[in-house]
Amino acid sequence: MLKQYGYTEDTKPENGLLPARVTAVHRERYELAGEDGSLFGKLKTSVYHGAEDEIFPTAGDFVLFTPVEGGDCQIVETLPRRSYFARSDPDPNGGRQQAVAANFDTVFIMTSLNRDFSVNRVQRYLVLARQSGAMPVVVLTKADLTEDFTEQAAAARAIAGDAEVIPVSALSGMGLDRLGTYLAPGRTVVFLGMSGVGKSSLLNAVTGRDVMAVNAIREDDSRGRHTTTHRQLVMLPNGAMVIDTPGMRTLGMWNADEGLSETFADVEELFGSCRFSDCRHENEPGCAVKEAVRQGMITAERLDNYDKLRRESAYAEKKAYYLQIKRERDKNIALFGKRQKKNGGIRF
Repeated sequence: MLKQYGYTEDTKPENGLLPARVTAVHRERYELAGEDGSLFGKLKTSVYHGAEDEIFPTAGDFVLFTPVEGGDCQIVETLPRRSYFARSDPDPNGGRQQAVAANFDTVFIMTSLNRDFSVNRVQRYLVLARQSGAMPVVVLTKADLTEDFTEQAAAARAIAGDAEVIPVSALSGMGLDRLGTYLAPGRTVVFLGMSGVGKSSLLNAVTGRDVMAVNAIREDDSRGRHTTTHRQLVMLPNGAMVIDTPGMRTLGMWNADEGLSETFADVEELFGSCRFSDCRHENEPGCAVKEAVRQGMITAERLDNYDKLRRESAYAEKKAYYLQIKRERDKNIALFGKRQKKNGGIRF
C-alpha cells in the first residue's frame, strides 16, 4: 500500500521502525498511510522537542514510527524531503519557516477570476513555489463567473515565465483535461491559494466525488471562509495524489533567493550590465535596470515587486537568525537558573 503513496525506499528501517506517509495534520495528531493501512500518530516528545534540528512533519512527509498497541503510534523521524513549500511563520514571534506541504511534484497556484484577482499575489506564490523545488502551474479558477477573462489570463502569463497558466471551471469542466496531465498515477500535486479560490470545488471535480465541503464566497469582497481546516493528502481514483491546504490569508516570504532568481530572471540578468558592481538600482548613473524601465523592457511595478520581495526575504532570514540566538540565550539562562537552584542559590 505504501508504494502507492510514493514510498520508494528498498531497504527496511532498523530498530523495528516502520515507514508511513503523512496524509493529514490535526494540530498535534497526524493521520498516516502505512504498509498495513491508515493509522494515527503523535510526535515523540524527546525527539521533536528535545532537538533543534529535527524537522516537524507536514502533509506529504514520509516518517518513521514505532507501533504502540492500543494507541497512537510514536513518530520518531521525518525522512529527507525532495521538495517542500514553506512560508514565514504567521506568528510575529515565530521567526521560523512553516512547512505547508512536502514531497510533491507540482504546485497548483490557484487564484479566482473574480474581483479578488491579484497579479502581485500570484507573483509571490510563484517565488515560493519555485523555491520549493517543484514545477508551478497557475490555475485561474471560476472561469464560469466571467464572460471574458482574456485580460487576467494575459496578466498572469506575463509574469509566469515558463509556468503554464490554465483557466478552469469546476462547474463546467473547462480546463480539467489540461490539469489531468499533471495528475498522473503516483504523482503528487499541492493546491495553494487564498480562501474562496475554489480549491475544494476543484478537488471534488478532479476526484469525481464530494470529498470536501464547499463554502460560498462573500459578495462584498469576493473572498471566502476556510473550507479546508487542516492539511491533508487525498488519493485520486487514478492513483494521483493531491495535498489540499487551508486558504492562506498571509503568505510571508522566507529565504527564497533561488525562487526570486527564477521568477525575476529578466530583472537579475540586467545587474551585470550596470556601470557599478555595487549598484543599488536607484539613482546611480549607468544603471542598466533603470534604463530597462525607461525603455519599457520591464515595468516599474515589476521592479518594485522584486525589490519588495527581496527585502522581505532578507528580513525574514535576519529575523530568524536573531530569534535563534535569543532562544539559545534564554535556554542557557534557564539552565543556569536550574543549576543555581540545585546548588542552593547564588552565594555572595
